[in-house]
Amino acid sequence: MKTLYRHSWFMLILLVAIPLVCPAQQTHTTDSGGKPYYVAAYVWPSCHYGERNASVLWPEKTGEWEIIRKGTPRFEGHYQPKAPLWGYEMDDDPRVMEKWIDAASDHGVNVFIFDWYWFDGGPFLESSINNGFLKARNNEKMQFYLMWANHDVKKNYWNHYKYDTDSLLWTGSVDQENFRIIVDRVITKYFHKKNYFKIDGKPVYSIFNFHKFVEDNGGLEGAREALDYFRAQTRAAGYPGLHIQVIAFGGNEKNPGILRRDLSEGKSNREIVSLLGVNSATKYNWGQAEGLEDYIVWGEQSMQRRKNWDEALDIPYFPNVSIGWDDTPRFPEKGKSHVIHYHKSPESFAAYLLKAREYADQHPEQIPLITLFSWNEWVEGGYLLPDMRWNFGYLEAVKKIMTDLP
Repeated sequence: MKTLYRHSWFMLILLVAIPLVCPAQQTHTTDSGGKPYYVAAYVWPSCHYGERNASVLWPEKTGEWEIIRKGTPRFEGHYQPKAPLWGYEMDDDPRVMEKWIDAASDHGVNVFIFDWYWFDGGPFLESSINNGFLKARNNEKMQFYLMWANHDVKKNYWNHYKYDTDSLLWTGSVDQENFRIIVDRVITKYFHKKNYFKIDGKPVYSIFNFHKFVEDNGGLEGAREALDYFRAQTRAAGYPGLHIQVIAFGGNEKNPGILRRDLSEGKSNREIVSLLGVNSATKYNWGQAEGLEDYIVWGEQSMQRRKNWDEALDIPYFPNVSIGWDDTPRFPEKGKSHVIHYHKSPESFAAYLLKAREYADQHPEQIPLITLFSWNEWVEGGYLLPDMRWNFGYLEAVKKIMTDLP
């Protein structure tokens, strides 16, 4: 552990000095081939009023700000509640989104990945995209794509003040009829947008819980049929194909993170992605940090998992960099051991962002995409948006590493 700390602090000291020696202006390109870096931040679109979320989840009509504002410190020095520098703005307001787009594009973030839901036969939290991002006058500055967050939601997960039971509120499962509705909706409503993110001309569609997707389709063969249908419909709409991206859990062949053993049918991750035609993998974040507390330890563990995935897959693995973890506003029973608080700073984040950039440069055969957790996950303690503690520190870290550093 002492060796780890010496190495990490050397990196941090080096990064603090970077602004003193770097040119003020650099193009947003990689070291290999001049291709641009794609720096993609996840957007958690929960902070707005909607008929469904107001009646079922957040009756104060401010979305999950209702929970974020009630965050309480669980130990000395614990930064709660999180306080946004720009106030509690609604994420479905195009004027708010215009400000976000300007801040992102000015600091090297050029892609938004929207968490996208389908519950009870319809979309959920979609108005952040439809009314906010797509109506923003400057949205052409940013590319975007969808991550289908097909996970179950328990009643007390998103509002423990309203519900005191962990019984199921919504399931992320969909039947074949709903899946075909989803396919038609995302193709006709989003894929045709000029700024929808594509790789080799193929629209990118990310699936959060790939295990659940396979389970809902009755196993690997059913999942392949569903994805083949999606691919066929995408080609019929005039695209060269569909790029399916999955969120990887776990970290190696012994503990498959694409699927658990009970659905893997004895196949390795490499065999599964080949069978199903999966195109790439990434992470949503570095994982919940129970018992870790230290950002550098959390980061080093994630580096090992990334190495494991690199060895386990033949498809591109896109590195993820996470800002922090603190979901205590959602869980009254959680405390210090559940929060990343030691060595959490923009400088620490910059050190791992530099590692991700180096990884992209070392893999010239794939596009240089880096995913970030996240743009605005206030309720889970990972956000780039400026707040009252760090101001623009995290955004400035992205600019320093992704655009200013030669």
